[in-house]
Parts: sequence; structure tokens; C-alpha cells
Amino acid sequence: MAPLTPRLVVPIDVKKKPWEQKVHLHNRWHPDIPPVADVTEGELFRVEMVDWTGGRVRDDDSADDIKFLDLTITHYLSGPFRIVDAEGVPASPGDLLAVEICNLGPLPGDEWGYTGIFERENGGGFLTDHFPSARKAIWYFEGIYAYSPQIPGVRFPGLTHPGIVGTAPSVELLNIWNERERKLIETSHESLKLCEVLHQRPLANLPTSENCLLGKIQEGTAEWQKIANEAARTIPGRENGGNCDIKNLSRGSIVYLPVFVDGANLSTGDMHFSQGDGEVSFCGAIEMSGFLELKCEIIRGGMKEYLTPVGPTALHVNPIFEIGPVEPRFSEWLVFEGISVDETGKQHFLDASVAFKCAVLNAIEYLSRFGYSKEQVYLLLSCCPCEGRISGIVDAPNAVATLAIPTAIFDQDIRPKRLGHGPKLRRTPDVLRCT
Repeated sequence: MAPLTPRLVVPIDVKKKPWEQKVHLHNRWHPDIPPVADVTEGELFRVEMVDWTGGRVRDDDSADDIKFLDLTITHYLSGPFRIVDAEGVPASPGDLLAVEICNLGPLPGDEWGYTGIFERENGGGFLTDHFPSARKAIWYFEGIYAYSPQIPGVRFPGLTHPGIVGTAPSVELLNIWNERERKLIETSHESLKLCEVLHQRPLANLPTSENCLLGKIQEGTAEWQKIANEAARTIPGRENGGNCDIKNLSRGSIVYLPVFVDGANLSTGDMHFSQGDGEVSFCGAIEMSGFLELKCEIIRGGMKEYLTPVGPTALHVNPIFEIGPVEPRFSEWLVFEGISVDETGKQHFLDASVAFKCAVLNAIEYLSRFGYSKEQVYLLLSCCPCEGRISGIVDAPNAVATLAIPTAIFDQDIRPKRLGHGPKLRRTPDVLRCT
């Protein structure tokens, strides 16, 4: 007998707001956010999800929605799911949860996405000192391919993946997060040398009750107020996995997540049709609504067996990721190098962030010779399947980072040529601006 189709545990209606969905969503990490469903290990189940903004970015001709987006909403997640074994015994703290991505994609009837540049004063991005104004590109899907009217001459297959897969933190781990991020914010950014080069602010995002969505917990109650003031924001990746934005976590991938609370309380969201390594523009993947079909396995005692803490407590561990067998095949790449010397000519010591910024800037400057605006290239490098690498981290004083771009995504030859056979310049529509 053929196996049963996946059990739908979270349905999504994209015409409704996140707080109007049939199954409650949430946008914070906290151990007391109650699970919305039990899932048995080995069971194939389907999770649908809104795009990370919950439908606040529209398929229109303006970047106003990006410019004025309230970032206290991020990210709307589906879950949590309480994971149990065949006998009904939940995953326990110290276990390892293996989450297999069996299938995924955009929601039927909602096959489009967007990539944006946040306003410098509202989120910014990796290159916000070079690109301070909000911009947006809309992408449409043709099966596995994406194209954008705002970045013509480009078409590529997407390596679709969830930006966020994570388990709930324990109270102890949540306190560790909030304390260390609070200390970072209390440190003046002028005292951090890297802030001379990377201008994204704030340095971290502390708990806030503003726009807080806590699943089944009723807003305005004493319980809601307490959790809202403690719950961690979903913006960075942490020990629980979370917003790691690993573009290769597509079909067939397995995520091995540490378990910190009974049942693991697995959540997921932030679906991407495609993303470049680094997601440099911050709102930088092709963001979309979507679905995952998952299977879970509980590895009892797996944290101690397989994860070595890198930090002062046994909670300072990180997930392991097994990349699946399905991805686009490219044979020719153009690779741009950066070293840890910033735009002012200042030497930094083995700084991979400065080196990667230099590599991205080199790629933008080069591709802008082929008829594209620099904003178009910035958005493209953020969402196309480009490969970022730390190529050297020991040869003082320079770290070396590279950014490799598959040449097949362009409808013109972008390789350097002899004089007289240079770039094919042409007028193109530009990315969307604010009205």
C-alpha cells in the first residue's frame, strides 16, 4: 500500500493576517510558547508558512513597504511542534533532533517573491554605507526558475530552503542570550573597531512586547506580558539553530538540532526561493510564503554524544547540517576576491568580514559595467545562487574572501574581453524605489 500523504499540521491562508490564521503562529523564541501540534518521529508532516513579514511586502511598483517596514514583527514562524517517539515519550533536553527536509516549495497560487534593501535608518544591511535607501525587486517563478522585471537579462534555478529551523531555548539558555546581547548593545559602537567598516545598526535586538505574537497565549494577559518581555527576537541564528539562512538546506537535507526543552518545540519559517551566501542586503533572499514536508528522528542523548560545547556551559553548542543531494548545477563561475583592507585603505588584521565586504564591492563594481545599476547588482548578489568563501584566514595580516557568481544566470557573456569586445551595455529598467 502506498504511504499516506503528509499530514497537514499548519495550513496557511495568504489572504489572512498572521494572527488570523487557523493555527496560531509566533514571532519570538521562548520555552513557554505552547506547541500547536504533536508530531511522532518518523511521521511525514506538512508545514505551511507565511513570508517572514506576514504579507506586509506587496507585489507592486513601490519600495515604500520596504522603507517603512516595522522590524519588530520579525519573523512569523509556524510551530512549535512537540516531537514524541512511537511510545508517546517526548524528546528531552540533551537529545538531538534530526529534521529531514523531504519536500518544499512556494504555496500554490502564491508563486512570487521579493528582495529588498532596507533604509539605513530602518535595518540597513551589509553595505548600508554604500546603499542607504530602500529598494525592491519582485521575482516571479516559472517552475524551478526565477526572473525579475526589475533585473532583466537574468534567470536562474532556485535552491529553495527555509531560512529558519530551530528548537525552543530553555530558560537558562534564553537568559544567556538576552544577557550577552544586552552587554553588546551597552557597548558603544564607537569602541568596536569593526563598526568603522560595517555600519548596520542596531548591534542587536533585545526583547520587546511591540508586535509580539506568542501563539496560543492571549495578548494582554499577565502571562503574555511576562513572556513578551523575556522572549528572544528571531533575527540572529543562535545555539538552537534559528535564522541561520543556509542556502543549501534544500530537499534531502537534514538538520541536527540540540534539544533544550521537553518535546523540543520545533519551529520553522522565513522561506526562500533562492539566496546567495551571506544574504548581503539583509532582506536579501527571494522571500516568499511556502511549505515544508518534514520527518523527525529523536537521537537520545545526542547532544553529549555529538555536540561539543564551545563556551562556558554545556548549552553553548551549535547544530550540525547535512546538505541534501538536490541543487542547481553550474560549471562556470566568475570569482571576485577581497582582502581585509577597507575602502579607506586601512589595514585590518585577518578580518574576514572586511574581506568579504571588499569581495562583494568588487563584484558590484564589475557587473555594473554590463548595463546594470549598482542597486540591481547588490540585490542580485544577495539572492542568486552565488558562493561565498573564506579562502584564507592565517596569512597575516590579510584574510582572503571570495564571491563566486555562476555566469550561466546572465543572458550575456560577463567575462573580461579584449579591447573592442567589452561589456554589452544597454538600458534596463531599474529596481523599485520609494514613491
